[in-house]
Amino acid sequence: MTGDGTRTTASATARTSAATAPPEHPGAPTRAWRKRLLVAGIVLAALNLRPAITSFGALLEEVRDGLGMSGSVAGLLTSLPALCFAVFGVTAPRLARRFGPGAVVCAGMAAIATGLLVRPFVGTTAAFLLTSGLALAGIAVSNVLMPVIVKRWFPDRVGSMTGLYSMALALGTASAAAVTVPVTDALGGDWQAGLAVWAALAAAAVLPWLAFVRDGGGTSGPGDGRPEERHAGQAPVLRITRSRTAWALAVFFGLQATAAYITMGWMAQIFRDAGVPAGRAGLLLAVTMVMGVPLAFVIPRLAARLPRQGPIVLALGVSGLIGYAGLYFAPAAGAWVWAVLLGVANCAFPLALTMVGMRARTGGGVAQLSAFAQSTGYLISIPGPLLVGVLYQHSGGWGLPIALMAGLMVPQMIVGVLAGRDRTVEDEAAG
Repeated sequence: MTGDGTRTTASATARTSAATAPPEHPGAPTRAWRKRLLVAGIVLAALNLRPAITSFGALLEEVRDGLGMSGSVAGLLTSLPALCFAVFGVTAPRLARRFGPGAVVCAGMAAIATGLLVRPFVGTTAAFLLTSGLALAGIAVSNVLMPVIVKRWFPDRVGSMTGLYSMALALGTASAAAVTVPVTDALGGDWQAGLAVWAALAAAAVLPWLAFVRDGGGTSGPGDGRPEERHAGQAPVLRITRSRTAWALAVFFGLQATAAYITMGWMAQIFRDAGVPAGRAGLLLAVTMVMGVPLAFVIPRLAARLPRQGPIVLALGVSGLIGYAGLYFAPAAGAWVWAVLLGVANCAFPLALTMVGMRARTGGGVAQLSAFAQSTGYLISIPGPLLVGVLYQHSGGWGLPIALMAGLMVPQMIVGVLAGRDRTVEDEAAG
Protein backbone atom coordinates (compact mmCIF):
# COMPACT_ATOMS: atom_id res chain seq x y z
CA MET A 1 0.00 0.00 0.00
CA THR A 2 2.79 2.42 0.88
CA GLY A 3 4.53 1.72 -2.39
CA ASP A 4 1.31 2.29 -4.34
CA GLY A 5 0.74 5.57 -2.56
CA THR A 6 4.28 6.68 -3.26
CA ARG A 7 3.90 5.86 -6.93
CA THR A 8 0.58 7.73 -7.08
CA THR A 9 2.10 10.81 -5.46
CA ALA A 10 5.08 10.66 -7.78
CA SER A 11 2.81 10.31 -10.77
CA ALA A 12 0.73 13.32 -9.71
CA THR A 13 3.87 15.36 -9.13
CA ALA A 14 5.16 14.41 -12.57
CA ARG A 15 1.88 15.45 -14.20
CA THR A 16 1.92 18.79 -12.36
CA SER A 17 5.52 19.43 -13.39
CA ALA A 18 4.75 18.52 -16.99
CA ALA A 19 1.79 20.87 -17.03
CA THR A 20 3.79 23.84 -15.72
CA ALA A 21 7.10 23.15 -17.43
CA PRO A 22 8.08 24.74 -20.72
CA PRO A 23 8.10 22.59 -23.87
CA GLU A 24 10.49 19.63 -23.81
CA HIS A 25 13.57 21.73 -24.58
CA PRO A 26 14.45 24.74 -26.73
CA GLY A 27 15.47 22.46 -29.58
CA ALA A 28 12.11 20.64 -29.84
CA PRO A 29 10.91 22.51 -32.97
CA THR A 30 14.32 21.97 -34.56
CA ARG A 31 14.13 18.28 -33.70
CA ALA A 32 10.70 18.00 -35.36
CA TRP A 33 12.00 19.79 -38.46
CA ARG A 34 15.01 17.47 -38.63
CA LYS A 35 12.76 14.46 -38.29
CA ARG A 36 10.72 15.61 -41.28
CA LEU A 37 13.93 16.20 -43.20
CA LEU A 38 15.03 12.69 -42.26
CA VAL A 39 11.80 11.26 -43.71
CA ALA A 40 12.51 13.14 -46.95
CA GLY A 41 16.06 11.81 -46.93
CA ILE A 42 14.85 8.23 -46.43
CA VAL A 43 12.39 8.52 -49.32
CA LEU A 44 14.96 10.06 -51.69
CA ALA A 45 17.55 7.46 -50.72
CA ALA A 46 15.06 4.65 -51.33
CA LEU A 47 14.23 6.03 -54.78
CA ASN A 48 17.90 5.55 -55.71
CA LEU A 49 18.45 2.00 -54.47
CA ARG A 50 17.47 0.21 -57.72
CA PRO A 51 17.63 2.46 -60.84
CA ALA A 52 21.30 1.53 -61.29
CA ILE A 53 20.09 -2.03 -61.85
CA THR A 54 16.76 -1.72 -63.68
CA SER A 55 17.97 0.99 -66.07
CA PHE A 56 20.73 -1.40 -67.13
CA GLY A 57 18.25 -4.27 -67.47
CA ALA A 58 16.02 -2.21 -69.78
CA LEU A 59 18.99 -1.52 -72.10
CA LEU A 60 20.82 -4.80 -71.65
CA GLU A 61 20.86 -5.64 -75.35
CA GLU A 62 22.16 -2.16 -76.31
CA VAL A 63 24.85 -2.26 -73.61
CA ARG A 64 25.94 -5.75 -74.71
CA ASP A 65 26.22 -4.60 -78.34
CA GLY A 66 27.97 -1.37 -77.41
CA LEU A 67 30.60 -3.03 -75.21
CA GLY A 68 30.81 -6.38 -77.05
CA MET A 69 29.64 -8.50 -74.09
CA SER A 70 28.91 -12.20 -74.25
CA GLY A 71 25.87 -13.71 -72.54
CA SER A 72 28.05 -15.01 -69.71
CA VAL A 73 29.59 -11.58 -69.07
CA ALA A 74 26.12 -10.04 -69.10
CA GLY A 75 25.15 -12.66 -66.54
CA LEU A 76 28.11 -11.54 -64.43
CA LEU A 77 26.81 -7.98 -64.60
CA THR A 78 23.39 -9.09 -63.39
CA SER A 79 25.13 -10.87 -60.49
CA LEU A 80 27.25 -7.85 -59.62
CA PRO A 81 24.57 -6.18 -57.45
CA ALA A 82 24.35 -9.20 -55.18
CA LEU A 83 28.15 -9.45 -54.95
CA CYS A 84 28.54 -5.78 -54.03
CA PHE A 85 25.69 -5.91 -51.53
CA ALA A 86 27.32 -8.89 -49.83
CA VAL A 87 30.85 -7.45 -49.76
CA PHE A 88 30.06 -3.84 -48.87
CA GLY A 89 26.89 -4.35 -46.85
CA VAL A 90 28.73 -6.13 -44.05
CA THR A 91 30.89 -3.02 -43.52
CA ALA A 92 27.92 -0.73 -42.91
CA PRO A 93 27.56 -1.15 -39.10
CA ARG A 94 31.29 -0.57 -38.57
CA LEU A 95 31.27 2.50 -40.82
CA ALA A 96 28.16 3.80 -39.06
CA ARG A 97 29.79 3.49 -35.64
CA ARG A 98 32.87 5.37 -36.83
CA PHE A 99 31.39 8.11 -39.01
CA GLY A 100 27.68 8.06 -38.19
CA PRO A 101 24.90 6.54 -40.32
CA GLY A 102 24.05 9.94 -41.83
CA ALA A 103 27.56 10.41 -43.15
CA VAL A 104 27.63 6.87 -44.53
CA VAL A 105 24.29 7.21 -46.32
CA CYS A 106 25.30 10.65 -47.66
CA ALA A 107 28.53 9.18 -49.01
CA GLY A 108 26.54 6.27 -50.42
CA MET A 109 24.28 8.61 -52.40
CA ALA A 110 27.34 10.47 -53.70
CA ALA A 111 28.90 7.15 -54.78
CA ILE A 112 25.70 6.21 -56.62
CA ALA A 113 25.63 9.54 -58.45
CA THR A 114 29.29 9.30 -59.44
CA GLY A 115 29.08 5.71 -60.61
CA LEU A 116 25.93 6.27 -62.68
CA LEU A 117 27.35 9.38 -64.30
CA VAL A 118 30.69 7.83 -65.28
CA ARG A 119 29.92 4.21 -66.17
CA PRO A 120 28.18 4.69 -69.54
CA PHE A 121 31.18 6.55 -70.98
CA VAL A 122 34.11 4.37 -69.86
CA GLY A 123 34.20 2.37 -73.08
CA THR A 124 35.24 -1.08 -71.82
CA THR A 125 33.45 -3.90 -70.06
CA ALA A 126 35.97 -3.98 -67.20
CA ALA A 127 35.61 -0.26 -66.51
CA PHE A 128 31.82 -0.57 -66.77
CA LEU A 129 31.98 -3.27 -64.09
CA LEU A 130 34.17 -1.12 -61.82
CA THR A 131 32.03 2.01 -62.06
CA SER A 132 28.88 -0.04 -61.61
CA GLY A 133 30.52 -1.47 -58.50
CA LEU A 134 31.05 2.05 -57.13
CA ALA A 135 27.35 2.83 -57.46
CA LEU A 136 26.38 -0.54 -56.02
CA ALA A 137 28.68 -0.05 -53.02
CA GLY A 138 26.74 3.10 -52.18
CA ILE A 139 23.50 1.18 -52.50
CA ALA A 140 24.83 -1.65 -50.31
CA VAL A 141 25.63 0.43 -47.23
CA SER A 142 22.36 2.34 -47.53
CA ASN A 143 20.42 -0.94 -47.83
CA VAL A 144 21.74 -2.08 -44.47
CA LEU A 145 21.37 1.21 -42.60
CA MET A 146 17.81 2.08 -43.63
CA PRO A 147 16.14 -0.50 -41.29
CA VAL A 148 18.43 0.67 -38.49
CA ILE A 149 17.48 4.32 -38.93
CA VAL A 150 13.79 3.42 -39.13
CA LYS A 151 14.02 1.35 -35.93
CA ARG A 152 15.86 4.13 -34.09
CA TRP A 153 13.69 7.09 -35.07
CA PHE A 154 10.33 5.39 -35.52
CA PRO A 155 10.27 2.44 -33.07
CA ASP A 156 6.48 2.51 -32.81
CA ARG A 157 5.98 2.80 -36.58
CA VAL A 158 8.37 0.22 -37.99
CA GLY A 159 5.69 -1.24 -40.29
CA SER A 160 4.43 2.03 -41.73
CA MET A 161 7.88 3.60 -42.14
CA THR A 162 9.28 0.42 -43.69
CA GLY A 163 6.27 0.50 -46.00
CA LEU A 164 6.97 4.10 -47.01
CA TYR A 165 10.64 3.32 -47.62
CA SER A 166 9.80 0.15 -49.56
CA MET A 167 7.15 1.96 -51.59
CA ALA A 168 9.67 4.62 -52.60
CA LEU A 169 12.20 1.92 -53.46
CA ALA A 170 9.64 0.16 -55.67
CA LEU A 171 8.69 3.45 -57.32
CA GLY A 172 12.33 4.18 -58.17
CA THR A 173 12.76 0.65 -59.47
CA ALA A 174 9.68 0.82 -61.68
CA SER A 175 10.41 4.32 -62.94
CA ALA A 176 13.87 3.34 -64.14
CA ALA A 177 12.46 0.28 -65.92
CA ALA A 178 9.63 2.23 -67.59
CA VAL A 179 11.35 5.50 -68.47
CA THR A 180 14.86 4.47 -69.50
CA VAL A 181 13.97 3.26 -73.01
CA PRO A 182 11.71 6.25 -73.88
CA VAL A 183 14.29 8.68 -72.51
CA THR A 184 16.99 6.94 -74.55
CA ASP A 185 14.83 7.23 -77.67
CA ALA A 186 14.23 10.93 -76.94
CA LEU A 187 17.99 11.41 -76.70
CA GLY A 188 18.48 10.03 -80.19
CA GLY A 189 18.87 6.37 -79.21
CA ASP A 190 22.05 7.06 -77.23
CA TRP A 191 22.08 4.34 -74.55
CA GLN A 192 24.95 6.06 -72.75
CA ALA A 193 22.92 9.22 -72.15
CA GLY A 194 19.90 7.10 -71.28
CA LEU A 195 21.82 5.44 -68.44
CA ALA A 196 23.60 8.60 -67.26
CA VAL A 197 20.43 10.63 -66.60
CA TRP A 198 19.77 8.63 -63.43
CA ALA A 199 22.80 10.25 -61.79
CA ALA A 200 20.73 13.43 -61.34
CA LEU A 201 18.26 11.67 -59.02
CA ALA A 202 21.12 10.34 -56.90
CA ALA A 203 22.71 13.79 -56.71
CA ALA A 204 19.41 15.20 -55.42
CA ALA A 205 19.35 12.52 -52.70
CA VAL A 206 22.68 13.75 -51.33
CA LEU A 207 21.21 17.09 -50.25
CA PRO A 208 18.96 16.16 -47.27
CA TRP A 209 21.63 13.87 -45.82
CA LEU A 210 24.15 16.69 -45.65
CA ALA A 211 22.25 17.97 -42.59
CA PHE A 212 23.01 14.68 -40.77
CA VAL A 213 26.67 14.21 -41.63
CA ARG A 214 28.17 15.66 -38.45
CA ASP A 215 25.79 14.30 -35.85
CA GLY A 216 25.34 10.69 -36.94
CA GLY A 217 22.43 11.30 -39.27
CA GLY A 218 19.53 9.80 -37.49
CA THR A 219 20.64 7.25 -34.96
CA SER A 220 20.41 9.78 -32.17
CA GLY A 221 16.67 9.58 -32.30
CA PRO A 222 13.98 8.70 -29.80
CA GLY A 223 15.03 6.05 -27.34
CA ASP A 224 18.57 7.26 -26.99
CA GLY A 225 18.12 7.56 -23.29
CA ARG A 226 19.02 3.90 -22.98
CA PRO A 227 22.79 3.53 -22.90
CA GLU A 228 22.72 0.26 -24.76
CA GLU A 229 20.89 1.92 -27.65
CA ARG A 230 23.18 4.89 -28.23
CA HIS A 231 25.22 3.30 -30.97
CA ALA A 232 23.61 0.85 -33.37
CA GLY A 233 25.46 -2.41 -33.31
CA GLN A 234 27.22 -2.03 -29.93
CA ALA A 235 24.56 -3.76 -27.84
CA PRO A 236 23.29 -6.27 -27.26
CA VAL A 237 26.34 -8.44 -27.89
CA LEU A 238 25.04 -11.21 -30.13
CA ARG A 239 26.54 -14.35 -31.58
CA ILE A 240 24.31 -13.87 -34.55
CA THR A 241 25.36 -17.08 -36.29
CA ARG A 242 23.87 -19.07 -33.39
CA SER A 243 20.39 -17.81 -34.20
CA ARG A 244 18.27 -20.11 -36.36
CA THR A 245 15.95 -17.21 -37.06
CA ALA A 246 18.86 -15.11 -38.35
CA TRP A 247 19.94 -17.92 -40.68
CA ALA A 248 16.39 -18.50 -41.92
CA LEU A 249 15.99 -14.78 -42.59
CA ALA A 250 19.37 -14.63 -44.36
CA VAL A 251 18.49 -17.53 -46.67
CA PHE A 252 15.02 -16.07 -47.31
CA PHE A 253 16.64 -12.73 -48.10
CA GLY A 254 19.10 -14.44 -50.44
CA LEU A 255 16.50 -16.40 -52.37
CA GLN A 256 14.14 -13.45 -52.80
CA ALA A 257 17.13 -11.36 -53.93
CA THR A 258 18.03 -14.07 -56.45
CA ALA A 259 14.52 -13.90 -57.90
CA ALA A 260 14.50 -10.10 -57.88
CA TYR A 261 17.82 -9.64 -59.66
CA ILE A 262 17.07 -12.33 -62.22
CA THR A 263 13.80 -10.51 -62.90
CA MET A 264 15.38 -7.06 -63.09
CA GLY A 265 18.30 -8.25 -65.20
CA TRP A 266 16.62 -10.71 -67.56
CA MET A 267 12.83 -10.38 -67.70
CA ALA A 268 12.80 -7.66 -70.35
CA GLN A 269 15.07 -9.83 -72.48
CA ILE A 270 12.77 -12.85 -72.00
CA PHE A 271 9.88 -10.84 -73.40
CA ARG A 272 11.99 -9.42 -76.24
CA ASP A 273 13.09 -12.91 -77.26
CA ALA A 274 9.42 -13.93 -77.27
CA GLY A 275 8.70 -11.26 -79.89
CA VAL A 276 7.65 -8.38 -77.65
CA PRO A 277 8.97 -4.97 -78.85
CA ALA A 278 11.71 -3.39 -76.74
CA GLY A 279 9.58 -0.50 -75.49
CA ARG A 280 6.77 -2.80 -74.41
CA ALA A 281 9.23 -5.22 -72.79
CA GLY A 282 10.59 -2.34 -70.69
CA LEU A 283 7.02 -1.37 -69.80
CA LEU A 284 6.28 -4.95 -68.72
CA LEU A 285 9.32 -4.88 -66.47
CA ALA A 286 8.05 -1.58 -65.09
CA VAL A 287 4.66 -3.17 -64.35
CA THR A 288 6.43 -5.90 -62.40
CA MET A 289 8.36 -3.31 -60.45
CA VAL A 290 5.45 -0.91 -59.94
CA MET A 291 3.39 -3.63 -58.26
CA GLY A 292 5.70 -3.06 -55.33
CA VAL A 293 4.56 0.54 -54.90
CA PRO A 294 1.16 -0.12 -53.29
CA LEU A 295 2.00 -3.58 -51.97
CA ALA A 296 5.26 -2.45 -50.41
CA PHE A 297 3.23 -0.08 -48.27
CA VAL A 298 0.46 -2.54 -47.42
CA ILE A 299 2.48 -5.71 -46.78
CA PRO A 300 4.82 -4.33 -44.06
CA ARG A 301 1.86 -2.82 -42.19
CA LEU A 302 0.00 -6.12 -42.37
CA ALA A 303 3.09 -8.12 -41.42
CA ALA A 304 3.77 -5.91 -38.40
CA ARG A 305 0.31 -6.72 -37.03
CA LEU A 306 0.75 -10.48 -37.33
CA PRO A 307 2.78 -12.56 -34.85
CA ARG A 308 3.80 -14.87 -37.72
CA GLN A 309 4.42 -13.83 -41.32
CA GLY A 310 4.33 -17.33 -42.84
CA PRO A 311 0.94 -16.93 -44.57
CA ILE A 312 2.18 -13.84 -46.42
CA VAL A 313 5.34 -15.71 -47.48
CA LEU A 314 3.24 -18.52 -48.94
CA ALA A 315 0.87 -16.19 -50.80
CA LEU A 316 3.78 -14.38 -52.45
CA GLY A 317 5.48 -17.67 -53.34
CA VAL A 318 2.38 -19.08 -55.05
CA SER A 319 2.09 -15.90 -57.13
CA GLY A 320 5.71 -16.37 -58.23
CA LEU A 321 5.19 -20.00 -59.21
CA ILE A 322 2.18 -19.14 -61.36
CA GLY A 323 4.08 -16.27 -62.98
CA TYR A 324 7.05 -18.47 -63.88
CA ALA A 325 4.74 -21.12 -65.31
CA GLY A 326 3.20 -18.44 -67.52
CA LEU A 327 6.62 -17.28 -68.72
CA TYR A 328 7.46 -20.88 -69.61
CA PHE A 329 4.30 -21.78 -71.53
CA ALA A 330 3.03 -18.47 -72.99
CA PRO A 331 5.48 -15.60 -72.42
CA ALA A 332 3.99 -13.23 -75.00
CA ALA A 333 0.32 -14.18 -74.92
CA GLY A 334 -0.14 -13.62 -71.19
CA ALA A 335 2.71 -11.16 -70.69
CA TRP A 336 0.73 -8.61 -68.67
CA VAL A 337 -0.62 -11.25 -66.29
CA TRP A 338 2.81 -12.78 -65.68
CA ALA A 339 4.30 -9.33 -65.12
CA VAL A 340 1.70 -8.58 -62.44
CA LEU A 341 2.11 -11.94 -60.68
CA LEU A 342 5.90 -11.70 -60.62
CA GLY A 343 5.54 -8.16 -59.28
CA VAL A 344 3.49 -9.54 -56.39
CA ALA A 345 6.12 -12.21 -55.75
CA ASN A 346 8.87 -9.57 -55.67
CA CYS A 347 7.20 -8.01 -52.64
CA ALA A 348 9.06 -10.59 -50.57
CA PHE A 349 11.71 -7.85 -50.28
CA PRO A 350 9.71 -5.37 -48.16
CA LEU A 351 8.43 -8.33 -46.17
CA ALA A 352 12.02 -9.38 -45.45
CA LEU A 353 12.91 -5.83 -44.37
CA THR A 354 9.93 -5.76 -42.03
CA MET A 355 10.94 -9.07 -40.48
CA VAL A 356 14.45 -7.69 -39.89
CA GLY A 357 12.87 -4.98 -37.74
CA MET A 358 10.55 -7.43 -35.97
CA ARG A 359 13.02 -10.22 -35.24
CA ALA A 360 15.17 -8.01 -32.99
CA ARG A 361 14.12 -5.95 -29.97
CA THR A 362 16.82 -3.26 -29.98
CA GLY A 363 18.54 -0.93 -32.43
CA GLY A 364 21.81 -2.79 -31.88
CA GLY A 365 20.11 -6.10 -32.59
CA VAL A 366 18.52 -4.74 -35.75
CA ALA A 367 21.90 -3.42 -36.96
CA GLN A 368 23.57 -6.80 -36.49
CA LEU A 369 20.66 -8.76 -37.93
CA SER A 370 20.31 -6.40 -40.91
CA ALA A 371 24.01 -6.63 -41.75
CA PHE A 372 24.08 -10.41 -41.33
CA ALA A 373 20.83 -11.17 -43.18
CA GLN A 374 21.53 -8.81 -46.08
CA SER A 375 25.22 -9.58 -46.55
CA THR A 376 24.76 -13.34 -46.20
CA GLY A 377 21.60 -13.22 -48.28
CA TYR A 378 23.17 -11.29 -51.12
CA LEU A 379 26.16 -13.64 -51.03
CA ILE A 380 23.74 -16.55 -51.48
CA SER A 381 22.09 -14.76 -54.41
CA ILE A 382 25.27 -14.18 -56.43
CA PRO A 383 25.23 -17.40 -58.53
CA GLY A 384 21.59 -17.11 -59.61
CA PRO A 385 21.68 -14.36 -62.28
CA LEU A 386 25.06 -15.60 -63.54
CA LEU A 387 23.74 -19.15 -63.85
CA VAL A 388 20.71 -17.88 -65.77
CA GLY A 389 23.03 -16.17 -68.26
CA VAL A 390 25.10 -19.32 -68.72
CA LEU A 391 22.02 -21.55 -69.12
CA TYR A 392 20.51 -19.10 -71.60
CA GLN A 393 23.66 -18.95 -73.71
CA HIS A 394 24.34 -22.68 -73.79
CA SER A 395 20.76 -23.99 -74.04
CA GLY A 396 19.68 -21.45 -76.65
CA GLY A 397 16.41 -20.64 -74.92
CA TRP A 398 14.65 -19.71 -71.72
CA GLY A 399 13.21 -23.10 -70.71
CA LEU A 400 15.99 -24.12 -68.31
CA PRO A 401 16.49 -20.65 -66.77
CA ILE A 402 12.77 -20.31 -66.03
CA ALA A 403 12.67 -23.81 -64.54
CA LEU A 404 15.54 -22.78 -62.26
CA MET A 405 13.66 -19.66 -61.13
CA ALA A 406 10.54 -21.66 -60.33
CA GLY A 407 12.54 -24.33 -58.49
CA LEU A 408 14.18 -21.76 -56.20
CA MET A 409 10.78 -20.45 -55.14
CA VAL A 410 10.04 -23.63 -53.13
CA PRO A 411 12.93 -23.34 -50.61
CA GLN A 412 12.24 -19.60 -50.42
CA MET A 413 8.75 -20.36 -49.15
CA ILE A 414 10.06 -22.87 -46.61
CA VAL A 415 12.72 -20.65 -45.04
CA GLY A 416 10.36 -17.67 -45.17
CA VAL A 417 7.89 -19.50 -42.96
CA LEU A 418 10.72 -20.30 -40.52
CA ALA A 419 11.93 -16.68 -40.53
CA GLY A 420 8.41 -15.47 -39.86
CA ARG A 421 8.03 -17.22 -36.51
CA ASP A 422 7.39 -15.04 -33.45
CA ARG A 423 10.83 -14.88 -31.83
CA THR A 424 13.84 -12.56 -31.60
CA VAL A 425 17.54 -13.04 -32.25
CA GLU A 426 18.39 -11.66 -28.80
CA ASP A 427 16.74 -14.71 -27.25
CA GLU A 428 18.63 -17.10 -29.54
CA ALA A 429 22.06 -15.47 -29.88
CA ALA A 430 22.85 -13.53 -26.71
CA GLY A 431 26.59 -13.66 -26.00
